[in-house]
Amino acid sequence: MEKLTSWDEFEKTIFTPEEIAESDLRVALIGELIKARDEQGISQKELEKLSGVKQPSIARLEKLHTDPRLHTLIKLLVPLGKTLAIVPLETAKQN
Repeated sequence: MEKLTSWDEFEKTIFTPEEIAESDLRVALIGELIKARDEQGISQKELEKLSGVKQPSIARLEKLHTDPRLHTLIKLLVPLGKTLAIVPLETAKQN
């Protein structure tokens, strides 16, 4: 059996390229949400008041312990002055 020396090598043995891409996009999206919240100095509790999404749900989402629904993401992004956009993957990778 081949010895794996990195997470990337191990990941490729158990996940399909599509699953890896989906995970990478989820991590990037949640990372941008956290970044926007941090840049504006808004706590999870404050975001709860602004969005109507409960703080424990925000915490689970930010820890990637749950997959958010589209309407939940929108409810969180609007008070942060953000939106979602659909762009070709090649464009997203260049940025």
